[in-house]
Amino acid sequence: MPVNLAPPQAEQLLPIKGVTLGIAEAGIKKAGRKDLLVMRLGDRAKVAGVFTLNRFCAAPVTLAKQHLQAGKPIRALVVNTGNANAGTGEDGMNRARQTCIEAARLLGCDEDQILPFSTGVILEPLPVEKIVAGLPAAVADLRENNWFNAAHAIMTTDILAKATSKQINLGGKTVTITGIAKGSGMIHPNMATMLGYVATDAALSQPLLEALVRHAADRSFNCITVDGDTSTNDSFMLIASGEADLPEIADAASAEYAALRDAVTELAQSLAQAIVRDGEGATKFMTIMVEGGASQAECRQVGYAIAHSPLVKTAFFASDPNLGRILAAIGYAGIGDLDVDKIKLYLGNVLVAEKGGRAASYQEPDGQRVMKEPEITVRVLLGRGTAAATVWTCDFSYDYVKINAEYRS
Repeated sequence: MPVNLAPPQAEQLLPIKGVTLGIAEAGIKKAGRKDLLVMRLGDRAKVAGVFTLNRFCAAPVTLAKQHLQAGKPIRALVVNTGNANAGTGEDGMNRARQTCIEAARLLGCDEDQILPFSTGVILEPLPVEKIVAGLPAAVADLRENNWFNAAHAIMTTDILAKATSKQINLGGKTVTITGIAKGSGMIHPNMATMLGYVATDAALSQPLLEALVRHAADRSFNCITVDGDTSTNDSFMLIASGEADLPEIADAASAEYAALRDAVTELAQSLAQAIVRDGEGATKFMTIMVEGGASQAECRQVGYAIAHSPLVKTAFFASDPNLGRILAAIGYAGIGDLDVDKIKLYLGNVLVAEKGGRAASYQEPDGQRVMKEPEITVRVLLGRGTAAATVWTCDFSYDYVKINAEYRS
């Protein structure tokens, strides 16, 4: 079961004026499940996004990027589960276009004002005829208070839906932010099969919206890993509907932008951590804090070396304080001039290693006590500077192998 993750409550997910959502059961992979989502945007809405850096990126990713670059106002997002439409060549592009053409016809806009998204099995043709047949029902279902159903409609191997809302005060006015995400396996950022959609009713200039989505992604979805596999379909979209009773935020130095930036980032971190907590077969949630680096990049390098190690992850699953595995990961992280004598390693509040070896005060029962907890912090002090980075990950259990071995069954 997910690690300390509660399912979202419909009444806690706040509507965003200018954003309506509709879902349908299109039978894309299996009958009787929500697998198609349409998000319709109002006339004042602006959209920005970041996408996977996997060179085998899916057809909908390529098409969505093209439509954003075309510069027209985006009027809707269409998301299907059950099929990734990745590794499908020109035929996959044509099928993604058919989705946009039909959605545009139903919504009364141009096809390049639609952003398509897909998630599911790679290397299989998209059953676009099922999507086209399901779109009218999704459009008929469009309403502002449909975030709960939308969060369920984008799930694949997720056990729980991921969704959250928050409100902040800007200039004496209430601004609302709501977001949903999906992801459980094949999670490793370069942007991290992860999809995320966050909307606010604030108004932002396009340059600030694009800066904000990158800022939030770099501190949330780009700080998680379940299994080290970067998906072909990863996308994180930020929507500003512009319907709040406030002037457009266009100054990056303004207090309003800083407050909104921090709130969106905090919400994105909550969604990103929920993905790790619901990692396929996860039983432990680990926070890896790397401090004292010469740069943030090298701190992340060390953090990911630890987080990606199957030996580290299986040791955490077993609650086995075989902590030399962490030292080994730090050592092969790729920092050529790393002085191991300056490194300190903590497990929770327990000092494990210093001065190039086991700390004199360390006792294995202390390490085992920490490792039995469902949430564990690993802290590495590099002794090289003032930079820091945090990475969130989970353990590897028997169920991870079972889930992925039977994924297409």
